[in-house]
Amino acid sequence: MTMTGSVPAVSVSYARNGSTTKANALGMRPMQEKVFERRGEQYLLIKSPPASGKSRALMFIALDKLDNQGIRQAIVVVPERSIGSSFADEKLTAHGFFADWHVAPQWNLCNAPGTDGGKVNAVGAFLESNDRALVCTHATFRFAVDKFGIGSFDNRLIAVDEFHHVSANPDNKLGSHLAGLIARNRVHIVAMTGSYFRGDAEAVLSAEDEAKFDTVTYTYYEQLNGYEHLKTLDIGYFFYSSSYVDDILRVLNPAEKTIIHIPSVNSRESTKDKIKEVEHIVEALGVWQGADPATGFQLVKRGDGQVLRIADLVDDDSGKRDRVSAALKDPIHKSDREHVDIIIALGMAKEGFDWIWCEHALTVGYRSSLTEIVQIIGRATRDAPGKMRARFTNLIAEPDASEKAVTEAVNDTLKAIAASLLMEQVLAPRFTFMPKNLTNEATPGFNYGEGGYDPGRCNVGFNEESGHFQVEIKGLVTPKSGEAQRICHEDLNEVIAAFVQDKTAVERGLFDPELVPEELTQVRMGKIVRERYPELDEGDQEAVRQHAVAALSLTQKAKEVAAGGSAAGDDSETPNTAFVDGVRKFVTDVRELDIDMIDRINPFGEAYAILAKTMSEDSLKQVHAIIAGRKARLTLEEARDLARRALKFKQERGRLPSLTSPDAYEKLMAQGVAVLARMKAEAKRG
Repeated sequence: MTMTGSVPAVSVSYARNGSTTKANALGMRPMQEKVFERRGEQYLLIKSPPASGKSRALMFIALDKLDNQGIRQAIVVVPERSIGSSFADEKLTAHGFFADWHVAPQWNLCNAPGTDGGKVNAVGAFLESNDRALVCTHATFRFAVDKFGIGSFDNRLIAVDEFHHVSANPDNKLGSHLAGLIARNRVHIVAMTGSYFRGDAEAVLSAEDEAKFDTVTYTYYEQLNGYEHLKTLDIGYFFYSSSYVDDILRVLNPAEKTIIHIPSVNSRESTKDKIKEVEHIVEALGVWQGADPATGFQLVKRGDGQVLRIADLVDDDSGKRDRVSAALKDPIHKSDREHVDIIIALGMAKEGFDWIWCEHALTVGYRSSLTEIVQIIGRATRDAPGKMRARFTNLIAEPDASEKAVTEAVNDTLKAIAASLLMEQVLAPRFTFMPKNLTNEATPGFNYGEGGYDPGRCNVGFNEESGHFQVEIKGLVTPKSGEAQRICHEDLNEVIAAFVQDKTAVERGLFDPELVPEELTQVRMGKIVRERYPELDEGDQEAVRQHAVAALSLTQKAKEVAAGGSAAGDDSETPNTAFVDGVRKFVTDVRELDIDMIDRINPFGEAYAILAKTMSEDSLKQVHAIIAGRKARLTLEEARDLARRALKFKQERGRLPSLTSPDAYEKLMAQGVAVLARMKAEAKRG
């Protein structure tokens, strides 16, 4: 097995100011307080990381709607039965709130035995009752709407947990039902998600329906910056050859509390025998000592004498697996760090799984859904005493000799890079961009660095408490419509998610030495924005494009500057400000931050630097060769976009772009004009 060193693609450190754990007079943590301020909204979307307290935030809102807003009942809908426990009874009055959250046992259908048919009838009985709260799965709710109709849910709160399971695709029944409820406009809806990305890149809601929601975003930065213990989070993708089980200890540290997600049996990383894979991992860790009769955990003695407690959630014997699963959920051991050491899972221990001690989420094989990756990373980002560092590792097979396997490996590599780039945006402070004007002034609460705010230059302000950048950019287009403003404020990560999943953009950005960056930042990103937001006018589409490119490129440049900062493994008490300093230093060094300069940054440049450190030289050459062999020509739409930009160039310079220009992007615009002219001529002849 060949594996180069442990080089994280992302390493982020936080201040640990403790604010996340501090409650106000009503018992609300900062995120919950932020949500409660919007409790009067009919449609509310909560975007907040795992473990930030979304379930309790919903309880506060639901009780206020039931007691003070005339809502008759609250129905909480979760994707799977195990997550229903998050909405069990809570004595909220003990912490200052005016009411307690209570779900009568017969109305927590996640705990109820029997088939969906019986549970659907229970929903009908609940709707006829005077009780106030019910918890059920997405499936039960779908069937109940089918049976009783949209109108049966009038004057009720529908709270949908893990909202990213919804899709605007007509084939998604839950999405169709929610669209029907919104169209009827007689319910209140609270939608909650820790990762508002779908692996298939489909919209969760239609643009028209999403515009009706008031959004509360609580960022990963706000969450982790406010922790007491966890300071640093590393995210990396590493490569291996041969079989991953042969040498998994190269990335697995038995001293760390770890969840190992083995690959799907359908993936190329799988040996097609999941049971033997688990046995092989257990053997690599030490000498098997038997199973604990109470928990079912495998006991493995290491060379140093320590006995590891390993939870096997892969075993096909449902009796054994259920005993292990029950032991992991036992509330008596929730605060016991030594209860279990390693969990091995396949399709489990992801969404909604709560093990605060997890220090390492090790995933073998690429996961096709960005949502799934965000959820897995969330297992390691819980705060816990003594836990100062956490990491996520994506272990991926390197290309081998066969063309089919090489092509598949290249695709998985590109997807892993996309996930890494997206997580950098998710974990970074939030960006707000504004055009540079001489009339601009300093915003209270923002630190503008040494010397303070300077009206004569582009400034970078940072609000430590909210984790919020304010960056001035010369020539930036301001979004005009309310929807474009919402996208620039709330949805830049969704735009970036679509961009980094664009195969052509990633291939060209990483492996094309002749790349003109504007091909990606203007042409490809422009295409994605137009397709995603066709209802916006051309000016607002350009504003969204510029804001998304600026957020992605500044994050990459900050990472580049910060790379030479604090040493890896630094667990000192001083908050690591490398990212903030990196953004500020980059903007200061370029003297005049303008949008044209930002468009000339290849947003995949730093990702390639990481890839070159983690992949063997031979494999990297193979990948280069494959990408070079499938370089695409300009499409008609790309040629049209370049021709439009060529007209703008002519308006500014008094001439059309030249095919012989030494400026690569001017030459590309000229090529776009020529390609468009040729295509039009061919169409006339045809």
